[in-house]
Amino acid sequence: MGKHLKNILIISFGFLLLFTAFGGLQSLQSSLNQSEGLGVASLSVLYGALIFSSMFVPPVLIRQLGCKWTIALSMCCYVAYTLGNFYASWATLIPTSIILGLGGAPLWSAKCTYLTISGNQYAEKVGKLGKDIINQYFGIFFFIFQSSGVWGNLMSSLIFGQSPTLGESLDAWNYSHCGANDCPSTVNSSGNSTASNKPSDSLIYTLLGIYTGTGVLAVLLIGFFLDQIDHIKEKTSEKEKQSFWTTLFATFQQLRDKRQCLLIPLTMYSGLEQGFLAGDYTKSYVTCVLGIQFVGYVMICFAATNAVCSVLFGKLSQYTGRIALFALAAATNIACIAALLLWKPHHDQLAVFFVFPALWGMADAIWQTQTNALYGVLFDEHKEAAFANYRLWESLGFVIAYAYSTYLCVYVKLYIVLSVLIVSMVLYGLVEYQEHKKKPPIRCGKENKQESLPTVEQTYM
Repeated sequence: MGKHLKNILIISFGFLLLFTAFGGLQSLQSSLNQSEGLGVASLSVLYGALIFSSMFVPPVLIRQLGCKWTIALSMCCYVAYTLGNFYASWATLIPTSIILGLGGAPLWSAKCTYLTISGNQYAEKVGKLGKDIINQYFGIFFFIFQSSGVWGNLMSSLIFGQSPTLGESLDAWNYSHCGANDCPSTVNSSGNSTASNKPSDSLIYTLLGIYTGTGVLAVLLIGFFLDQIDHIKEKTSEKEKQSFWTTLFATFQQLRDKRQCLLIPLTMYSGLEQGFLAGDYTKSYVTCVLGIQFVGYVMICFAATNAVCSVLFGKLSQYTGRIALFALAAATNIACIAALLLWKPHHDQLAVFFVFPALWGMADAIWQTQTNALYGVLFDEHKEAAFANYRLWESLGFVIAYAYSTYLCVYVKLYIVLSVLIVSMVLYGLVEYQEHKKKPPIRCGKENKQESLPTVEQTYM
């Protein structure tokens, strides 16, 4: 397992460095660049470009460059976005958001393809179930990757905490329009102006300089130390040699699979729930009541819980099954949404601000690890196209979350997230029911190898 584990760790730490920067910036956009909604607008454009990228780019780029160099090239697009934040304006953030969006889909598709192929290769080598190894690999990856939120947000909190003007006179702030009652029409009357508590330019430049350095290190780590993996060797038959246009539109062809269509709401929900926490919870609950310097600490709680639960649930899934874990995540999010609708935030309730991201992080760990693993198991024969669809529909969830961020009240957004969650779980249940019906009886001596993924050959229905 040595070589396989080394590559998994290199990818994981590369993403850790890269998303230390991007994750920290994403959490701050709604508060740091609040003027004219620039921050959330850039994020909406970013994920809009990622949707376009998901439709066309990943299968072609991965087949031309391979997973390794696709990851390295895509990481450079993230560094460009960090550089654009040095002089945040519509002229700098929007173009760099588009660049990042174009690189985001091939980055994640290549990562998922790499982990899935590596997991299947190792499982075949040692005679284990491919789905169990894939689950473990995704668990390791997300354990390391999700900790990026700890370091990125810790940097922002420590650096912004040096500003003497932040956090003063909290008792004089008006909390009536914070939380679920935060609406665009009342933002100016709340008195809790994010702009008036914005850190100095020198502190912002210091943070962005550190973020840029970590992004560059991520590119160098992948470029110099990650082994190339030849996924084309797995497909040696003549019929698998697809034309350019077939490869280009593989993402659309994947939608011929009914299971892929049924999983669209669940995949979109992943983007909606992450977008709500990063864009709305940080702004309407944390910044509105505590100030921008607490955004990092709250998101650290989310990231730390997410990281620990990712590796825990990645290992636990082989004993409980994915259905039980999905049910746990849904119940946790529903409870959090109900509580957020009823809660009246106040700065005296400091501990409560950390309870919600902790629970949200536990649920998100399940959504991330199990949904990625589910795609890897169900669509093993069409990995690139399947994971491109994953990024496409998750990105659409992000776009929707950020697009309506400056137009709807928070309580309306919570109801939207709740509705999508309920629909997602119903349709996911149909997928599991279909898989259960198609599962053949277990025959003696057929427990391992190719029979570990019994439904792969029935991908298109």
